[in-house]
Amino acid sequence: MSTSTTTAASDAVSNASLDWPRGFRASVGAAAIKKAHRDDLALLTMPSGATAAAIFTRNLFAAAPIEVSRRHLRDSKGHASALILNSGCANAATGPRGLASAVECVDLVSLALGCAAEAVLVNSTGVIGVQLPMERIAPEIPHMVARLSESADGGPLEPFARAIMTTDTKPKMSSRAVQCGDGRTVRVSGVAKGAGMIRPDMATMISVLATDAEVDARTLDRILRRAADASYHRISVDGDTSTNDSVFAFASGAAGPCDEQALAQAFREVACDLARMIVCDGEGFERSLRVRVTGAATKADALKVAETVASSLLVRTAITGGDPNWGRIVAAAGRAGVAFRPSDLRLTVGGIEIFADGQPLHADKDAVRAVFNGSHVDVELSLGATEGEAAETNSDEFLSCGLTTEYVRLNADYTT
Repeated sequence: MSTSTTTAASDAVSNASLDWPRGFRASVGAAAIKKAHRDDLALLTMPSGATAAAIFTRNLFAAAPIEVSRRHLRDSKGHASALILNSGCANAATGPRGLASAVECVDLVSLALGCAAEAVLVNSTGVIGVQLPMERIAPEIPHMVARLSESADGGPLEPFARAIMTTDTKPKMSSRAVQCGDGRTVRVSGVAKGAGMIRPDMATMISVLATDAEVDARTLDRILRRAADASYHRISVDGDTSTNDSVFAFASGAAGPCDEQALAQAFREVACDLARMIVCDGEGFERSLRVRVTGAATKADALKVAETVASSLLVRTAITGGDPNWGRIVAAAGRAGVAFRPSDLRLTVGGIEIFADGQPLHADKDAVRAVFNGSHVDVELSLGATEGEAAETNSDEFLSCGLTTEYVRLNADYTT
């Protein structure tokens, strides 16, 4: 999940201010959905004709707003004028009434903006099985439209990012600027929420990525899917996939065309930033874990081993306790269902080689304990099935975190 500055063709990618790109306007509102006196509604608008793409949860209990957004994205052929989100209530497993509420949110935004209903996308996040309080949400939507930012750059990301938080402890935001060869600057900005029920496909989260580049819907969809595969599909907090997982991407076109490779790199970097922030804000978070696997027979094998190790409850509890019980790591690798010879496996943690040639090495115990007690634990496994350039080609990584008692407490008391 690299976020280094890169160059593609004549376009350079670099950090940018945490604002929405040109052509976007955002506002927030408070409807006391779960808690009083906090923003829990977020509205993002874009020019008519802006392109849109999205990836949605694979959970069979996909929430009512997911159903609406899927249909609108299909009917509009990848275009949108607005996105409305709420926190505090997932509007999932809520039957016909829940679907009617999602449609009502869309219709209210459509009416206030004067755009087609199919140009409005919607999603929710929060507790499953609870109906949206439309009597409080409906009156707030016209006020949100009236409060839309009028600034040329769309205004700051933070209010929107805070309004979609649930158990998150901090807003998650990232931005990149792409310097085009003709002197123009294109921006990619993004926000995300997510702290629990984090699992690939999608990582239980909602994320919004926006660019002022001019890009057609098919290309935007391709860029989004590649960015998600390198980021949101490489993290886990608890192995659960939510009913509302989604990532939206929008392109206003206000800054003109952009080299696709450079734009894709900016999307990837922003998405990787946000994915890492989600893991590092996991409920009860104390320590992050990165597992990188090289030397696999295939790239898919590398990902399978990395995910198995990073998701292992025994490995994660050891990480929580700062316990250098590396045997749990090799045991998890061995049960991943990937063929390799145990005698070829090499394990390195925090740069210290611990296991090779089928046996433990004489590493300094105090040094090993210190790396397991760091704020971030970096695990590298070489499977030895391939060597040289092929070993790097057939590599992948996965991000997770320790499993803490605070995580258990938060989720044991989530609705009470």
